[in-house]
Amino acid sequence: MPETPYDTPDGDRVWVIDTPTAAHNLPTMLDRFRNGDTEPLIFGDSGEPEGVVISWAEWSRLQALRAEGNGFDHAYDVARQRITDEHAEPSVALEHVAEEIGWDLDDTEPTKPDADGR
Repeated sequence: MPETPYDTPDGDRVWVIDTPTAAHNLPTMLDRFRNGDTEPLIFGDSGEPEGVVISWAEWSRLQALRAEGNGFDHAYDVARQRITDEHAEPSVALEHVAEEIGWDLDDTEPTKPDADGR
């Protein structure tokens, strides 16, 4: 299989498969994913990574992480807006802030954000 090593900026090394070989190996990748292997298929031309094939399970996991990040971004934006709002009260009760950003202070288990990232 024509593979080229590629060193990422963080020092990791990945193997890039040329595009025709990657296309030929898609059925094999599907079998690997069905057997629980989550290693991605990285492909591109001239040894440069240009695309990645990942399992549905891995894609779903990444989407959940993205949603969690969006929830943090929303909370950060609300806090930043409150700090810079010249008409805001000098201090705000934690309960009000938590309600505004969708946090349940009585919940001891972390929850996943909804579709709006809250």
